[in-house]
Amino acid sequence: MSETQQIWRAATQLARDGQHAALATVAETRGSTPVPAGEKMLVGPEGRLVGTVGGGCVEAEVIAAALASQRDGTPRLLTQHLNADLAGDLGLSCGGTVEIFVEPVLATPSYLAVLDQAAETAAGIVRTATVWDGGAVKTFEAGRRAGEPAASLSADRRTMTELLTAPPRVIVFGAGHVGAAIARAAVAAGFRVVVVDDRPEFAAASRFGDGIAVVCAGVDEALALHALTPADAVVIATRGHRHDAVILSKVAASPAPYIGLLGSKRKKAVITKALRTAGVPQAALDRVKVPVGLDIGAVTAEEIAVSVVAELIAWRRQP
Repeated sequence: MSETQQIWRAATQLARDGQHAALATVAETRGSTPVPAGEKMLVGPEGRLVGTVGGGCVEAEVIAAALASQRDGTPRLLTQHLNADLAGDLGLSCGGTVEIFVEPVLATPSYLAVLDQAAETAAGIVRTATVWDGGAVKTFEAGRRAGEPAASLSADRRTMTELLTAPPRVIVFGAGHVGAAIARAAVAAGFRVVVVDDRPEFAAASRFGDGIAVVCAGVDEALALHALTPADAVVIATRGHRHDAVILSKVAASPAPYIGLLGSKRKKAVITKALRTAGVPQAALDRVKVPVGLDIGAVTAEEIAVSVVAELIAWRRQP
Protein backbone atom coordinates (compact mmCIF):
# COMPACT_ATOMS: atom_id res chain seq x y z
CA MET A 1 0.00 0.00 0.00
CA SER A 2 1.36 3.43 -0.96
CA GLU A 3 1.72 6.26 1.56
CA THR A 4 -1.16 8.07 -0.12
CA GLN A 5 -3.42 5.04 0.33
CA GLN A 6 -2.32 4.85 3.97
CA ILE A 7 -3.30 8.50 4.39
CA TRP A 8 -6.78 7.89 2.93
CA ARG A 9 -7.24 4.94 5.30
CA ALA A 10 -5.91 6.74 8.35
CA ALA A 11 -8.20 9.71 7.68
CA THR A 12 -11.18 7.39 7.45
CA GLN A 13 -10.29 5.71 10.73
CA LEU A 14 -9.93 9.03 12.54
CA ALA A 15 -13.36 10.18 11.34
CA ARG A 16 -14.99 6.90 12.32
CA ASP A 17 -13.36 7.17 15.74
CA GLY A 18 -14.93 10.59 16.20
CA GLN A 19 -11.65 12.50 16.02
CA HIS A 20 -10.99 15.73 14.14
CA ALA A 21 -8.67 15.62 11.13
CA ALA A 22 -7.92 17.49 7.92
CA LEU A 23 -6.38 16.51 4.60
CA ALA A 24 -3.98 18.78 2.72
CA THR A 25 -3.34 18.01 -0.95
CA VAL A 26 -0.93 19.61 -3.40
CA ALA A 27 -3.62 20.45 -5.94
CA GLU A 28 -1.47 22.09 -8.60
CA THR A 29 2.10 23.27 -9.13
CA ARG A 30 3.85 25.68 -11.46
CA GLY A 31 7.60 26.05 -11.74
CA SER A 32 9.99 24.42 -9.26
CA THR A 33 8.24 23.24 -6.10
CA PRO A 34 9.31 21.03 -3.17
CA VAL A 35 6.82 18.24 -3.93
CA PRO A 36 4.77 17.25 -6.99
CA ALA A 37 1.03 17.64 -7.44
CA GLY A 38 -0.93 14.91 -5.70
CA GLU A 39 1.16 14.70 -2.53
CA LYS A 40 -0.92 14.61 0.65
CA MET A 41 -0.63 15.26 4.35
CA LEU A 42 -2.97 14.18 7.15
CA VAL A 43 -3.28 16.60 10.05
CA GLY A 44 -4.76 15.58 13.37
CA PRO A 45 -5.88 17.75 16.32
CA GLU A 46 -2.25 18.36 17.35
CA GLY A 47 -0.59 18.73 13.94
CA ARG A 48 0.89 16.63 11.14
CA LEU A 49 0.36 12.88 11.42
CA VAL A 50 1.69 11.48 8.15
CA GLY A 51 2.75 12.72 4.71
CA THR A 52 4.13 16.06 3.61
CA VAL A 53 3.29 18.95 1.30
CA GLY A 54 6.73 20.50 1.22
CA GLY A 55 8.13 21.12 4.67
CA GLY A 56 9.41 24.35 6.18
CA CYS A 57 7.34 27.52 6.00
CA VAL A 58 4.92 26.01 3.49
CA GLU A 59 4.01 23.15 5.80
CA ALA A 60 3.70 25.34 8.88
CA GLU A 61 1.11 27.53 7.16
CA VAL A 62 -0.76 24.49 5.83
CA ILE A 63 -0.91 22.89 9.27
CA ALA A 64 -2.31 26.12 10.72
CA ALA A 65 -4.96 26.17 7.99
CA ALA A 66 -5.75 22.50 8.59
CA LEU A 67 -6.30 23.10 12.30
CA ALA A 68 -8.58 26.02 11.45
CA SER A 69 -10.53 23.83 9.01
CA GLN A 70 -11.00 21.24 11.74
CA ARG A 71 -12.51 23.92 13.96
CA ASP A 72 -14.86 25.60 11.50
CA GLY A 73 -15.54 22.77 9.01
CA THR A 74 -14.59 24.96 6.05
CA PRO A 75 -12.11 23.98 3.30
CA ARG A 76 -9.36 26.34 2.18
CA LEU A 77 -7.38 26.71 -1.03
CA LEU A 78 -3.95 28.16 -0.32
CA THR A 79 -1.58 29.65 -2.88
CA GLN A 80 2.12 29.66 -1.99
CA HIS A 81 4.55 31.66 -4.12
CA LEU A 82 8.04 30.35 -3.49
CA ASN A 83 10.31 33.34 -3.94
CA ALA A 84 14.07 32.97 -4.21
CA ASP A 85 14.68 33.15 -0.44
CA LEU A 86 12.00 30.58 0.43
CA ALA A 87 13.04 28.37 -2.47
CA GLY A 88 16.60 28.43 -1.16
CA ASP A 89 15.44 27.44 2.33
CA LEU A 90 13.65 24.45 0.79
CA GLY A 91 16.66 23.40 -1.26
CA LEU A 92 15.28 24.54 -4.64
CA SER A 93 17.27 26.15 -7.43
CA CYS A 94 14.41 28.51 -8.31
CA GLY A 95 10.95 29.49 -7.17
CA GLY A 96 7.50 28.34 -8.20
CA THR A 97 3.87 28.36 -7.17
CA VAL A 98 2.04 25.62 -5.32
CA GLU A 99 -1.71 25.40 -4.74
CA ILE A 100 -2.66 23.40 -1.65
CA PHE A 101 -6.23 22.38 -0.88
CA VAL A 102 -7.05 21.86 2.79
CA GLU A 103 -10.26 20.08 3.75
CA PRO A 104 -11.72 18.94 7.07
CA VAL A 105 -12.34 15.19 7.11
CA LEU A 106 -16.09 14.60 7.28
CA ALA A 107 -17.77 11.73 9.05
CA THR A 108 -20.63 11.53 6.54
CA PRO A 109 -21.20 8.13 4.85
CA SER A 110 -20.80 9.51 1.32
CA TYR A 111 -17.49 11.23 2.13
CA LEU A 112 -16.05 8.21 3.94
CA ALA A 113 -17.14 5.91 1.10
CA VAL A 114 -14.93 7.87 -1.31
CA LEU A 115 -11.97 7.65 1.08
CA ASP A 116 -12.50 3.90 1.38
CA GLN A 117 -12.57 3.51 -2.41
CA ALA A 118 -9.45 5.64 -2.81
CA ALA A 119 -7.57 3.55 -0.25
CA GLU A 120 -8.37 0.31 -2.06
CA THR A 121 -8.18 1.25 -5.73
CA ALA A 122 -5.38 0.61 -8.23
CA ALA A 123 -6.84 3.20 -10.59
CA GLY A 124 -9.47 5.82 -10.00
CA ILE A 125 -10.44 9.48 -10.18
CA VAL A 126 -11.39 11.48 -7.09
CA ARG A 127 -13.04 14.88 -7.55
CA THR A 128 -13.41 17.25 -4.62
CA ALA A 129 -15.27 20.55 -4.54
CA THR A 130 -13.08 23.37 -3.24
CA VAL A 131 -16.15 25.37 -2.20
CA TRP A 132 -18.59 23.46 -0.02
CA ASP A 133 -21.93 25.07 -0.70
CA GLY A 134 -24.32 22.15 -0.34
CA GLY A 135 -23.50 20.02 -3.38
CA ALA A 136 -21.52 16.78 -3.60
CA VAL A 137 -18.27 17.38 -1.77
CA LYS A 138 -16.24 14.39 -2.97
CA THR A 139 -16.87 11.74 -5.64
CA PHE A 140 -15.04 8.67 -6.90
CA GLU A 141 -14.93 7.21 -10.40
CA ALA A 142 -13.19 3.96 -11.30
CA GLY A 143 -10.77 3.98 -14.21
CA ARG A 144 -7.57 5.70 -15.23
CA ARG A 145 -6.17 8.44 -17.46
CA ALA A 146 -2.71 8.68 -18.95
CA GLY A 147 -0.49 11.68 -19.48
CA GLU A 148 -2.11 13.97 -16.90
CA PRO A 149 -0.80 15.21 -13.54
CA ALA A 150 -1.69 13.37 -10.35
CA ALA A 151 -3.74 16.37 -9.23
CA SER A 152 -5.08 19.51 -10.89
CA LEU A 153 -7.56 22.33 -10.43
CA SER A 154 -10.37 23.14 -12.82
CA ALA A 155 -10.23 26.43 -14.71
CA ASP A 156 -12.66 28.03 -12.25
CA ARG A 157 -10.71 26.57 -9.27
CA ARG A 158 -13.90 25.05 -7.85
CA THR A 159 -12.89 21.39 -8.38
CA MET A 160 -9.73 19.46 -7.56
CA THR A 161 -9.23 16.27 -9.57
CA GLU A 162 -6.90 13.52 -8.36
CA LEU A 163 -5.81 10.65 -10.59
CA LEU A 164 -5.04 7.61 -8.48
CA THR A 165 -2.66 4.92 -9.67
CA ALA A 166 -0.95 2.10 -7.83
CA PRO A 167 2.82 2.52 -7.41
CA PRO A 168 5.05 0.27 -9.55
CA ARG A 169 5.55 -3.27 -8.33
CA VAL A 170 8.97 -4.80 -7.72
CA ILE A 171 9.33 -8.58 -7.82
CA VAL A 172 12.45 -9.63 -5.92
CA PHE A 173 13.58 -13.18 -6.62
CA GLY A 174 15.69 -14.29 -3.67
CA ALA A 175 14.97 -13.76 0.02
CA GLY A 176 18.53 -13.97 1.30
CA HIS A 177 20.29 -11.09 3.05
CA VAL A 178 20.65 -8.94 -0.07
CA GLY A 179 17.20 -9.74 -1.47
CA ALA A 180 15.57 -8.97 1.87
CA ALA A 181 17.45 -5.68 2.16
CA ILE A 182 16.38 -4.70 -1.37
CA ALA A 183 12.76 -5.54 -0.57
CA ARG A 184 12.75 -3.45 2.60
CA ALA A 185 14.40 -0.48 0.90
CA ALA A 186 12.01 -0.70 -2.05
CA VAL A 187 8.88 -0.68 0.09
CA ALA A 188 10.28 2.26 2.09
CA ALA A 189 10.69 4.11 -1.24
CA GLY A 190 7.02 3.60 -2.05
CA PHE A 191 7.08 0.54 -4.31
CA ARG A 192 4.76 -2.42 -3.99
CA VAL A 193 7.02 -5.39 -3.28
CA VAL A 194 6.74 -9.14 -3.76
CA VAL A 195 9.57 -11.41 -2.58
CA VAL A 196 9.88 -14.90 -4.06
CA ASP A 197 12.00 -17.78 -2.75
CA ASP A 198 11.49 -21.54 -2.82
CA ARG A 199 13.05 -22.04 0.64
CA PRO A 200 10.46 -21.92 3.45
CA GLU A 201 13.00 -20.78 6.02
CA PHE A 202 13.77 -17.71 3.90
CA ALA A 203 10.32 -17.06 2.42
CA ALA A 204 8.79 -16.43 5.84
CA ALA A 205 6.56 -13.40 6.28
CA SER A 206 7.95 -12.91 9.80
CA ARG A 207 11.29 -11.88 8.25
CA PHE A 208 9.71 -8.94 6.46
CA GLY A 209 7.72 -5.93 7.53
CA ASP A 210 4.31 -4.69 6.47
CA GLY A 211 3.76 -3.98 2.82
CA ILE A 212 5.87 -6.87 1.50
CA ALA A 213 4.14 -9.91 0.02
CA VAL A 214 6.17 -13.09 0.44
CA VAL A 215 5.74 -16.09 -1.87
CA CYS A 216 7.32 -19.46 -1.12
CA ALA A 217 7.39 -21.04 -4.58
CA GLY A 218 9.43 -21.76 -7.66
CA VAL A 219 9.60 -19.27 -10.50
CA ASP A 220 6.80 -20.83 -12.58
CA GLU A 221 4.33 -20.89 -9.70
CA ALA A 222 5.30 -17.39 -8.61
CA LEU A 223 4.78 -15.98 -12.11
CA ALA A 224 1.43 -17.75 -12.32
CA LEU A 225 0.41 -15.94 -9.13
CA HIS A 226 2.01 -12.62 -10.10
CA ALA A 227 2.06 -12.33 -13.89
CA LEU A 228 4.47 -9.63 -15.02
CA THR A 229 3.07 -6.44 -16.54
CA PRO A 230 4.50 -3.29 -18.17
CA ALA A 231 4.29 -1.60 -14.75
CA ASP A 232 6.61 -4.09 -13.02
CA ALA A 233 10.30 -4.28 -12.21
CA VAL A 234 12.20 -7.52 -11.56
CA VAL A 235 15.31 -7.90 -9.43
CA ILE A 236 17.06 -11.28 -9.38
CA ALA A 237 19.19 -11.91 -6.30
CA THR A 238 19.09 -15.65 -5.70
CA ARG A 239 21.65 -17.98 -4.15
CA GLY A 240 23.53 -18.99 -7.28
CA HIS A 241 24.17 -18.81 -11.00
CA ARG A 242 21.90 -21.74 -11.82
CA HIS A 243 18.88 -20.28 -10.06
CA ASP A 244 19.56 -16.86 -11.57
CA ALA A 245 19.74 -18.36 -15.06
CA VAL A 246 16.47 -20.26 -14.66
CA ILE A 247 14.63 -17.15 -13.49
CA LEU A 248 16.19 -14.91 -16.11
CA SER A 249 15.14 -17.33 -18.85
CA LYS A 250 11.53 -16.90 -17.69
CA VAL A 251 11.48 -13.11 -17.32
CA ALA A 252 13.94 -11.72 -19.88
CA ALA A 253 11.31 -11.52 -22.64
CA SER A 254 8.47 -10.55 -20.28
CA PRO A 255 6.53 -7.25 -20.44
CA ALA A 256 8.40 -5.97 -17.37
CA PRO A 257 10.41 -2.93 -18.55
CA TYR A 258 13.04 -3.17 -15.80
CA ILE A 259 14.98 -6.38 -15.16
CA GLY A 260 18.09 -6.38 -13.00
CA LEU A 261 20.46 -9.18 -12.02
CA LEU A 262 22.74 -9.06 -9.00
CA GLY A 263 26.31 -9.95 -9.93
CA SER A 264 29.37 -9.08 -11.95
CA LYS A 265 29.91 -8.41 -15.63
CA ARG A 266 31.58 -11.81 -15.85
CA LYS A 267 28.45 -13.41 -14.42
CA LYS A 268 26.41 -11.61 -17.05
CA ALA A 269 28.65 -12.99 -19.82
CA VAL A 270 28.41 -16.57 -18.53
CA ILE A 271 24.64 -16.56 -18.00
CA THR A 272 23.92 -14.64 -21.20
CA LYS A 273 25.93 -17.11 -23.29
CA ALA A 274 24.09 -20.07 -21.77
CA LEU A 275 20.66 -18.53 -22.23
CA ARG A 276 21.39 -17.41 -25.78
CA THR A 277 22.36 -21.00 -26.59
CA ALA A 278 19.11 -22.13 -24.98
CA GLY A 279 17.13 -19.90 -27.32
CA VAL A 280 16.47 -16.76 -25.29
CA PRO A 281 16.43 -13.81 -27.73
CA GLN A 282 19.52 -11.63 -27.67
CA ALA A 283 17.40 -8.47 -27.56
CA ALA A 284 15.73 -9.69 -24.37
CA LEU A 285 19.09 -10.39 -22.75
CA ASP A 286 20.60 -7.07 -23.81
CA ARG A 287 18.08 -5.09 -21.73
CA VAL A 288 18.95 -6.88 -18.47
CA LYS A 289 20.87 -4.64 -16.07
CA VAL A 290 23.94 -6.50 -14.79
CA PRO A 291 25.24 -5.59 -12.32
CA VAL A 292 21.96 -4.15 -11.09
CA GLY A 293 22.05 -0.86 -9.23
CA LEU A 294 23.96 2.41 -9.46
CA ASP A 295 27.73 2.21 -9.20
CA ILE A 296 28.32 3.73 -5.77
CA GLY A 297 30.88 1.23 -4.52
CA ALA A 298 28.30 -0.65 -2.45
CA VAL A 299 29.61 -3.59 -0.40
CA THR A 300 27.16 -4.52 2.36
CA ALA A 301 23.65 -5.86 1.77
CA GLU A 302 22.16 -2.55 2.87
CA GLU A 303 24.47 -0.52 0.62
CA ILE A 304 23.64 -2.76 -2.33
CA ALA A 305 19.95 -2.27 -1.56
CA VAL A 306 20.41 1.51 -1.65
CA SER A 307 22.15 1.30 -5.04
CA VAL A 308 19.43 -0.94 -6.49
CA VAL A 309 16.51 1.09 -5.18
CA ALA A 310 18.16 4.32 -6.34
CA GLU A 311 18.22 2.87 -9.86
CA LEU A 312 14.59 1.76 -9.47
CA ILE A 313 13.62 5.30 -8.47
CA ALA A 314 15.40 6.69 -11.53
CA TRP A 315 13.46 4.21 -13.66
CA ARG A 316 10.15 5.13 -12.00
CA ARG A 317 10.71 8.89 -12.35
CA GLN A 318 11.98 8.91 -15.92
CA PRO A 319 9.84 11.04 -18.29
